[in-house]
Amino acid sequence: MLASLGRRWTRLSTRNLKPTWKLLNGRGVSGVAETIAEERVDAVVIGAGVVGLAVARELSLRGREVLILDAASSFGTVTSSRNSEAKFCVRGRELLYRYCSEHGIAHRKIGKLVVATGSSDIPKLDLLMHLGTQNGVSGLRMLEGFEAMRMEPELRCVKALLSPESGIVDAHSFMLSLVGQAENSHATFSYNTVVLSGRVEEEKMHLFVAETGSVESRCEGVVAELELIPNLVVNSAGLGAQALAKRFHGLGHRFIPSSHYARGCYFTLSGAKSPPFEKLVYPIPEEGGLGVHVTVDLNGLVKFGPDVEWIECRDETSSFLNKFDYGVNPQRAERFYPEIRKYYPDLKDGSLEPGYSGIRPKLTGPGQKPADFIIQGEETHGVPGLVNLFGIESPGLTSSLAIAEHIANKFL
Repeated sequence: MLASLGRRWTRLSTRNLKPTWKLLNGRGVSGVAETIAEERVDAVVIGAGVVGLAVARELSLRGREVLILDAASSFGTVTSSRNSEAKFCVRGRELLYRYCSEHGIAHRKIGKLVVATGSSDIPKLDLLMHLGTQNGVSGLRMLEGFEAMRMEPELRCVKALLSPESGIVDAHSFMLSLVGQAENSHATFSYNTVVLSGRVEEEKMHLFVAETGSVESRCEGVVAELELIPNLVVNSAGLGAQALAKRFHGLGHRFIPSSHYARGCYFTLSGAKSPPFEKLVYPIPEEGGLGVHVTVDLNGLVKFGPDVEWIECRDETSSFLNKFDYGVNPQRAERFYPEIRKYYPDLKDGSLEPGYSGIRPKLTGPGQKPADFIIQGEETHGVPGLVNLFGIESPGLTSSLAIAEHIANKFL
């Protein structure tokens, strides 16, 4: 993809030639033997997940010339396709429903029940109600168990929190629409393009990029093929955001939070003539996740998940290039049955089939208190024109348009 990128952005002349940068053992190292072209650009968004797409769309609609770089071959291939936080979620839901209605994106407001299956869960449910109300979530209502089970006859619980505004959306169509709107506003997408490293020079972040294939085929000594000098850089690299930030020379490492990764598997319900639930059903959140909950997609497919499996990343390059194992071990279903039967006791043996898995970028690990999204600009790290997005996981899709709005309002 860099060839077409170069045709658009690069004017090969002697004034544009600079020393080559190489990637050695995960770090950008200046070389002197070769030269590469440099080009000034307005805004670069690194990462074409749903948040990166939303940011690119918002910036381009506001008249900025935007270049979106992603190491994958298309948009939304990592966390987005496997799917302050509260503030962004509330505002984001409002913007998302409006966007879907205006642009014909399939969605449905079906409501959500967060359920207490035992008396020990009730204080946690009351806390969720309090926090939700405090954060501006509208329409929340506490239900007695019999009221919730009247809504959902297959459900078993002693109390439930109803969120009537929750819903489902066609995530792929939403992302495709964001791409189309960005391109219509003259944004440029360059897939299969890796940002190897960056350095602060003359109060700008210089980015060194290469084709994904050249990085994957060589363990070290990867040569940058192009140097970009943007006015604004948005690091929306998702799972690789921290690893990328560590390669930004001139950005203090004390501003880069630690990385933790949680794999979550989903299993689909088979053999059911119709979905057992009309609403989304969530248990009380667990450490590292929201608990094994029920989702129903727009086609009526019922999925249970995700669970939480803390995993280690072999090295920074693995997270950088998304070299994670996304396989679903069928034996993990044995852990799902007892969790699901706490609120859906009639789940039949053998009815769960492996679906898919996703990796969630976490800012805290096992036994630690959950952390909020981090949207970090010059006022924090001191690098002009650099915005880092760290720990953007669920509810990242719901929050995406609000995050984009915030970035455009604050950092333009």
